[in-house]
Amino acid sequence: MEDRLVEFIGHYHPVMQALIATLFTWFITAAGASPVLFTKKFNQKSMDGMLGLAAGVMIAASYWSLLAPAIEMSGGDWKPATIGFLAGGLFLYLMDKILPHLHIGLATSEAEGIKTSWHRSTLLVLAITLHNIPEGLAVGVAFGAVAHAADAGMAREMMLGAVALAIGIGLQNFPEGLAVAMPLRREGVGRFKAFMLGQASGVVEPIAGVLGAWLVLSMEAILPYGLAFAAGAMIFVVVEELIPESQREGNTDFATVGAMVGFAIMMTLDVGLG
Repeated sequence: MEDRLVEFIGHYHPVMQALIATLFTWFITAAGASPVLFTKKFNQKSMDGMLGLAAGVMIAASYWSLLAPAIEMSGGDWKPATIGFLAGGLFLYLMDKILPHLHIGLATSEAEGIKTSWHRSTLLVLAITLHNIPEGLAVGVAFGAVAHAADAGMAREMMLGAVALAIGIGLQNFPEGLAVAMPLRREGVGRFKAFMLGQASGVVEPIAGVLGAWLVLSMEAILPYGLAFAAGAMIFVVVEELIPESQREGNTDFATVGAMVGFAIMMTLDVGLG
């Protein structure tokens, strides 16, 4: 099964592989937004548990799929991974301060980034879009890295690891699509518009994925830095946004269990496949 999967994906150029994988993660974002077509309500405790699961997936992916390979590619040298990791966090920090966005459950007056008169729905979409930049980048860099494998055995392992990462990111995109669409629906936005805005938050992933794959293909020397950069950006999102949002309504234990389960799922995917 794994060999057939590698053979099938291997027919495509790495940039195309990254595009296909991130189109899949975008599709799962759209699937997450789809319940608004049928209902205005969703259990808050379940939502918090899924946000916790998303956080756990991203933490596990940051190490197993990104940081560990970055250190291995550097021959055990910690410097490229450390520099890339901190640069990724700094990039998201600056984006957080510049890009206007609004976190779920907050008043419009509490929007972050440069002050604008943009509509609340736009600010909510941009908050999740900010999450999705490092996720798409991570998938793209992972597929681009396969082209630099030292031998066929390592290429196979890295390919399966990239597939596992795409599956994990797709899994945690479901609650992110729901997290945009459902609050908009509750506020009176129409079914179809709420769905379209929810899925729109995932549009950036194919763009970031293709960019990430192209960069590491063009400049092999930046590969460990690129992997660590994506990890740092994802950890920033987890600590700055996902964990606080999952616990804002008081469902602390349930959200924490979700994070543990998400970490275990991503670790199992990455170790089992990669």
